[in-house]
Amino acid sequence: MDRKIILSTLAAAAMLFIGIMLLLSVLPDERAGLKLYPWDVSRDAAGSTRVFDLTIGESTLADARTLLGEEGKINLFENPDGSRTVEVYFDNIFLSNLKADWIITLGVPADEIDAMYERGLRISKTGSGSRKVKLDPVDVERLADAPVRILTYLPWKSLEPRDIAGRFGEPAEKRTEASGIVHWLYPELGMDIARDDDGGVVIQYLSPADFKRAVALLPAPEAAAAPQQPPAAPAAASPADVPTATTD
Repeated sequence: MDRKIILSTLAAAAMLFIGIMLLLSVLPDERAGLKLYPWDVSRDAAGSTRVFDLTIGESTLADARTLLGEEGKINLFENPDGSRTVEVYFDNIFLSNLKADWIITLGVPADEIDAMYERGLRISKTGSGSRKVKLDPVDVERLADAPVRILTYLPWKSLEPRDIAGRFGEPAEKRTEASGIVHWLYPELGMDIARDDDGGVVIQYLSPADFKRAVALLPAPEAAAAPQQPPAAPAAASPADVPTATTD
Protein backbone atom coordinates (compact mmCIF):
# COMPACT_ATOMS: atom_id res chain seq x y z
CA MET A 1 0.00 0.00 0.00
CA ASP A 2 1.26 3.49 -0.80
CA ARG A 3 2.72 5.38 2.17
CA LYS A 4 0.47 8.39 1.49
CA ILE A 5 -2.62 6.16 1.62
CA ILE A 6 -1.53 4.65 4.95
CA LEU A 7 -0.98 8.09 6.48
CA SER A 8 -4.33 9.31 5.16
CA THR A 9 -6.09 6.28 6.64
CA LEU A 10 -4.44 6.77 10.03
CA ALA A 11 -5.31 10.47 10.02
CA ALA A 12 -8.94 9.72 9.22
CA ALA A 13 -9.10 7.13 12.02
CA ALA A 14 -7.59 9.62 14.47
CA MET A 15 -10.11 12.29 13.50
CA LEU A 16 -12.94 9.80 13.93
CA PHE A 17 -11.70 8.87 17.40
CA ILE A 18 -11.43 12.54 18.40
CA GLY A 19 -14.93 13.16 17.08
CA ILE A 20 -16.35 10.30 19.14
CA MET A 21 -14.61 11.55 22.29
CA LEU A 22 -15.98 15.05 21.73
CA LEU A 23 -19.45 13.66 21.25
CA LEU A 24 -19.19 11.67 24.49
CA SER A 25 -18.07 14.79 26.35
CA VAL A 26 -21.17 16.60 25.08
CA LEU A 27 -23.40 13.62 25.87
CA PRO A 28 -21.93 12.16 29.07
CA ASP A 29 -22.97 8.77 30.41
CA GLU A 30 -25.99 9.42 32.61
CA ARG A 31 -24.97 6.48 34.81
CA ALA A 32 -21.53 7.94 35.61
CA GLY A 33 -22.67 9.59 38.83
CA LEU A 34 -24.86 6.77 40.11
CA LYS A 35 -24.06 5.29 43.50
CA LEU A 36 -26.01 2.05 43.42
CA TYR A 37 -24.47 -0.85 45.29
CA PRO A 38 -25.55 -4.49 45.77
CA TRP A 39 -25.58 -4.10 49.56
CA ASP A 40 -27.99 -1.13 49.51
CA VAL A 41 -31.10 -3.29 49.81
CA SER A 42 -34.42 -2.40 51.38
CA ARG A 43 -38.05 -3.48 51.48
CA ASP A 44 -40.90 -1.08 50.90
CA ALA A 45 -44.19 -0.93 52.80
CA ALA A 46 -45.67 -3.60 50.51
CA GLY A 47 -42.83 -6.00 51.31
CA SER A 48 -41.15 -5.71 47.90
CA THR A 49 -37.35 -5.85 47.71
CA ARG A 50 -35.69 -2.76 46.25
CA VAL A 51 -32.08 -2.61 45.00
CA PHE A 52 -30.26 -0.67 42.25
CA ASP A 53 -33.34 1.62 42.01
CA LEU A 54 -35.35 -1.40 40.86
CA THR A 55 -38.27 -2.92 42.74
CA ILE A 56 -38.61 -6.69 42.43
CA GLY A 57 -42.02 -7.55 41.01
CA GLU A 58 -42.76 -3.99 39.87
CA SER A 59 -39.90 -2.60 37.79
CA THR A 60 -39.88 -3.83 34.19
CA LEU A 61 -37.25 -5.10 31.78
CA ALA A 62 -37.42 -1.69 30.12
CA ASP A 63 -36.49 -0.09 33.47
CA ALA A 64 -33.51 -2.45 33.84
CA ARG A 65 -32.36 -1.71 30.29
CA THR A 66 -32.47 2.01 30.98
CA LEU A 67 -30.43 1.54 34.15
CA LEU A 68 -27.78 -0.70 32.55
CA GLY A 69 -27.64 0.92 29.12
CA GLU A 70 -27.84 -2.51 27.47
CA GLU A 71 -30.56 -4.54 25.76
CA GLY A 72 -29.45 -7.89 27.17
CA LYS A 73 -29.81 -11.32 25.60
CA ILE A 74 -33.24 -12.92 26.04
CA ASN A 75 -33.82 -16.65 26.03
CA LEU A 76 -36.50 -19.05 27.23
CA PHE A 77 -35.24 -22.03 29.22
CA GLU A 78 -36.93 -25.37 29.78
CA ASN A 79 -35.40 -27.00 32.83
CA PRO A 80 -34.94 -30.77 33.28
CA ASP A 81 -37.95 -30.81 35.63
CA GLY A 82 -40.13 -29.36 32.86
CA SER A 83 -40.45 -25.85 34.31
CA ARG A 84 -39.90 -22.91 31.98
CA THR A 85 -38.51 -19.44 32.59
CA VAL A 86 -37.61 -16.39 30.53
CA GLU A 87 -34.23 -14.87 31.40
CA VAL A 88 -32.29 -11.85 30.22
CA TYR A 89 -28.50 -11.95 30.46
CA PHE A 90 -26.37 -8.81 30.76
CA ASP A 91 -22.63 -9.43 30.69
CA ASN A 92 -19.72 -7.18 31.65
CA ILE A 93 -21.87 -4.54 33.31
CA PHE A 94 -19.88 -1.76 34.97
CA LEU A 95 -22.05 0.15 37.46
CA SER A 96 -20.91 2.33 40.36
CA ASN A 97 -17.31 1.16 39.84
CA LEU A 98 -18.31 -2.48 40.27
CA LYS A 99 -18.16 -5.04 37.47
CA ALA A 100 -20.67 -7.86 37.36
CA ASP A 101 -22.90 -10.00 35.16
CA TRP A 102 -26.64 -9.72 35.62
CA ILE A 103 -29.40 -12.26 35.02
CA ILE A 104 -32.99 -11.05 35.21
CA THR A 105 -35.76 -13.63 35.42
CA LEU A 106 -38.96 -12.11 34.10
CA GLY A 107 -42.39 -12.51 35.60
CA VAL A 108 -44.35 -14.04 32.71
CA PRO A 109 -47.50 -16.19 33.20
CA ALA A 110 -46.94 -19.90 32.50
CA ASP A 111 -49.45 -20.02 29.64
CA GLU A 112 -47.71 -17.13 27.88
CA ILE A 113 -44.32 -18.82 28.30
CA ASP A 114 -45.74 -22.03 26.82
CA ALA A 115 -47.05 -20.09 23.80
CA MET A 116 -43.66 -18.42 23.31
CA TYR A 117 -42.00 -21.83 23.53
CA GLU A 118 -44.17 -23.08 20.65
CA ARG A 119 -43.31 -20.01 18.57
CA GLY A 120 -39.57 -20.35 19.30
CA LEU A 121 -37.20 -20.16 16.36
CA ARG A 122 -34.49 -22.56 17.53
CA ILE A 123 -33.91 -24.96 20.42
CA SER A 124 -30.48 -25.95 21.71
CA LYS A 125 -29.31 -27.91 24.73
CA THR A 126 -27.18 -26.48 27.53
CA GLY A 127 -24.52 -28.27 29.53
CA SER A 128 -26.88 -28.56 32.51
CA GLY A 129 -29.44 -30.46 30.46
CA SER A 130 -31.83 -27.55 30.03
CA ARG A 131 -33.21 -26.50 26.66
CA LYS A 132 -32.54 -22.96 25.48
CA VAL A 133 -35.09 -21.48 23.09
CA LYS A 134 -34.40 -18.51 20.83
CA LEU A 135 -37.57 -16.44 20.89
CA ASP A 136 -39.53 -14.89 18.06
CA PRO A 137 -38.59 -11.16 17.69
CA VAL A 138 -42.22 -10.18 18.25
CA ASP A 139 -42.22 -11.93 21.63
CA VAL A 140 -38.88 -10.32 22.52
CA GLU A 141 -40.36 -6.88 21.87
CA ARG A 142 -43.40 -7.60 24.03
CA LEU A 143 -41.24 -8.67 26.97
CA ALA A 144 -39.99 -5.12 27.51
CA ASP A 145 -42.99 -4.51 29.77
CA ALA A 146 -42.59 -7.74 31.77
CA PRO A 147 -41.73 -7.23 35.46
CA VAL A 148 -38.45 -8.24 37.05
CA ARG A 149 -39.25 -11.36 39.05
CA ILE A 150 -35.74 -12.33 40.23
CA LEU A 151 -32.54 -10.32 39.93
CA THR A 152 -29.31 -12.34 40.01
CA TYR A 153 -26.08 -10.39 40.46
CA LEU A 154 -22.74 -12.10 39.76
CA PRO A 155 -19.79 -9.93 40.85
CA TRP A 156 -16.50 -10.52 39.07
CA LYS A 157 -14.58 -10.07 42.30
CA SER A 158 -14.33 -12.96 44.75
CA LEU A 159 -15.45 -12.20 48.31
CA GLU A 160 -14.26 -13.49 51.64
CA PRO A 161 -16.81 -14.17 54.41
CA ARG A 162 -15.58 -11.06 56.24
CA ASP A 163 -16.29 -9.00 53.10
CA ILE A 164 -19.87 -10.26 52.95
CA ALA A 165 -20.45 -9.68 56.66
CA GLY A 166 -18.88 -6.22 56.46
CA ARG A 167 -21.02 -5.04 53.55
CA PHE A 168 -24.27 -6.97 53.93
CA GLY A 169 -24.27 -7.71 57.66
CA GLU A 170 -24.66 -11.04 59.39
CA PRO A 171 -27.35 -13.28 57.88
CA ALA A 172 -30.37 -14.64 59.69
CA GLU A 173 -28.98 -18.11 58.98
CA LYS A 174 -26.55 -20.05 56.80
CA ARG A 175 -27.17 -23.27 54.92
CA THR A 176 -24.49 -25.40 53.27
CA GLU A 177 -25.01 -27.55 50.19
CA ALA A 178 -23.27 -30.90 49.75
CA SER A 179 -21.00 -29.21 47.19
CA GLY A 180 -19.71 -26.87 49.88
CA ILE A 181 -21.59 -23.79 48.65
CA VAL A 182 -22.73 -21.73 51.63
CA HIS A 183 -25.93 -19.69 51.41
CA TRP A 184 -26.13 -16.54 53.50
CA LEU A 185 -29.87 -15.92 53.92
CA TYR A 186 -31.49 -12.55 54.63
CA PRO A 187 -35.26 -13.20 54.67
CA GLU A 188 -36.04 -9.67 55.85
CA LEU A 189 -34.55 -8.37 52.58
CA GLY A 190 -35.40 -11.24 50.22
CA MET A 191 -31.68 -11.80 49.56
CA ASP A 192 -29.66 -15.00 49.17
CA ILE A 193 -25.86 -14.79 48.86
CA ALA A 194 -24.29 -18.07 47.72
CA ARG A 195 -20.50 -18.41 48.09
CA ASP A 196 -18.29 -21.29 46.93
CA ASP A 197 -14.95 -22.38 48.39
CA ASP A 198 -13.01 -20.17 45.96
CA GLY A 199 -14.87 -17.00 46.93
CA GLY A 200 -17.14 -16.89 43.88
CA VAL A 201 -20.41 -15.25 44.80
CA VAL A 202 -23.94 -15.23 43.37
CA ILE A 203 -26.41 -12.77 44.89
CA GLN A 204 -30.15 -13.18 44.32
CA TYR A 205 -32.88 -10.69 45.15
CA LEU A 206 -36.32 -12.30 45.31
CA SER A 207 -39.93 -11.67 46.19
CA PRO A 208 -41.11 -13.14 49.52
CA ALA A 209 -42.81 -16.07 47.74
CA ASP A 210 -39.78 -16.85 45.55
CA PHE A 211 -37.48 -16.56 48.56
CA LYS A 212 -39.48 -19.18 50.45
CA ARG A 213 -39.43 -21.52 47.45
CA ALA A 214 -35.67 -21.09 47.04
CA VAL A 215 -34.94 -21.75 50.72
CA ALA A 216 -37.16 -24.84 50.69
CA LEU A 217 -34.79 -26.42 48.16
CA LEU A 218 -31.76 -25.96 50.42
CA PRO A 219 -30.53 -28.39 53.10
CA ALA A 220 -31.92 -27.84 56.58
CA PRO A 221 -29.89 -25.44 58.72
CA GLU A 222 -27.41 -27.00 61.06
CA ALA A 223 -28.56 -27.15 64.64
CA ALA A 224 -26.92 -24.51 66.77
CA ALA A 225 -24.47 -25.88 69.29
CA ALA A 226 -25.81 -25.93 72.84
CA PRO A 227 -24.12 -23.32 75.02
CA GLN A 228 -21.51 -24.78 77.31
CA GLN A 229 -22.41 -24.81 80.98
CA PRO A 230 -19.89 -23.29 83.39
CA PRO A 231 -18.10 -25.86 85.55
CA ALA A 232 -19.90 -26.69 88.79
CA ALA A 233 -18.57 -25.06 91.91
CA PRO A 234 -16.79 -27.48 94.28
CA ALA A 235 -18.96 -28.79 97.08
CA ALA A 236 -18.48 -27.19 100.44
CA ALA A 237 -16.27 -29.24 102.76
CA SER A 238 -17.96 -30.89 105.74
CA PRO A 239 -16.50 -30.45 109.24
CA ALA A 240 -15.20 -34.00 109.12
CA ASP A 241 -13.14 -33.15 106.03
CA VAL A 242 -11.45 -30.17 107.65
CA PRO A 243 -8.11 -31.10 109.21
CA THR A 244 -7.64 -30.10 112.85
CA ALA A 245 -4.45 -28.81 114.41
CA THR A 246 -2.71 -31.15 116.83
CA THR A 247 -0.40 -30.37 119.73
CA ASP A 248 2.44 -32.48 120.99
